[in-house]
Amino acid sequence: MTMVEIDSPVSPARKPWVRPRRDLGDHVARTVGALQARLLSSAAQPEAVSALARLRRGIGREPGFDFTLERYLQVPEHLLGHRPDNDAEAADTEHAVHDAVTLYALHQQSRRERMHVDGRGLGLALAVLVRASRGPEGVRRRFAALGTASTYQESIYHLRSLITMLREHQIPVDYGLLADDLRTLRRPDKRLQVQAIWGREFFRSKPSTDIDVPAIDASEEDPS
Repeated sequence: MTMVEIDSPVSPARKPWVRPRRDLGDHVARTVGALQARLLSSAAQPEAVSALARLRRGIGREPGFDFTLERYLQVPEHLLGHRPDNDAEAADTEHAVHDAVTLYALHQQSRRERMHVDGRGLGLALAVLVRASRGPEGVRRRFAALGTASTYQESIYHLRSLITMLREHQIPVDYGLLADDLRTLRRPDKRLQVQAIWGREFFRSKPSTDIDVPAIDASEEDPS
């Protein structure tokens, strides 16, 4: 388990609030971090560029859709956890890794900045987005829709829209933390817990941003 700090408001007597990244999150962070390094090197590696494009095409699809992406989407045996009785069905960990990594591919598309950074939970990233956007109410509406989504599939639909908006403003996310969150979100009895975590991150964030980015009207950013 890795403890990662996030930039939240603290008094001199308090330590920064930290979120623990679990073993699955550490695995995804290493995978995405290695891909990102190859993409952003002085000469982007062709295989990494090709993989990013193929990963983007996997958003919303079932885990295992492309055998050539095993390097990025395979879940090590010791991290699989509960497996369905029917091996034709993907495990929750496989869904979480697939969705986190493919959403990263959407986020990194055409960007030369790092769109995966340690410690930036989704709620914190969206708080920064609200302050950067000329249409903050549009961002809040989309975040509210994510916070009230009643199914995992609905959550991924709203996440795709929000990640597109984060990409436009060059605001990064910790995709290891997101993978941990998505695995928990797969459990209907834990959905409210994850939504509450994102809400607390959002409300605990600083009123200022450490990213100098152009404002974009959120009303024009919906990819649908």
